[in-house]
Amino acid sequence: MPPRFAYWTILAGGLPTAFRTSTREELLPTFHQLKKKYPDAEMKWFAKGKLWESPEDVQLATNKRSNTTSGTVKGKEWRPGGEHRDPSQRYKEAKTARNQKRRQARWERRAEVDTKSDGKRSGGDRQTLQSDTGRKHGQKSRWVKNRRSASNINQK
Repeated sequence: MPPRFAYWTILAGGLPTAFRTSTREELLPTFHQLKKKYPDAEMKWFAKGKLWESPEDVQLATNKRSNTTSGTVKGKEWRPGGEHRDPSQRYKEAKTARNQKRRQARWERRAEVDTKSDGKRSGGDRQTLQSDTGRKHGQKSRWVKNRRSASNINQK
């Protein structure tokens, strides 16, 4: 059974007892028996780490607390403390500006190359590359992976 975080409990002599339940009616017979031996016994509602008189008191306190904090809406840039902005924001902005300059320069270089070659990109043709290597696409390379094995082959 999972632990309960909101339940009725009996306090006897100012200390909590092991008697706990979710409904008050289940605990009343035990409470009356303990009341005979401990006149200061009382039944309290435990929730949110505190003892309350009833579950309604918890709801009232929660509603009152939520109403007071709902007036202040914190934005994305809110930070705790005196200054409410991200201290690393200037570095982020500098990086963004630097990257934007690099992109712009690259764009201009590409546009310049395109105008020189009449809209055709330079950079080699696949057939030219295959003919330069002397093998067709899909053939294995004749390179030997291990130099020692290559030197042993040449010596024999």
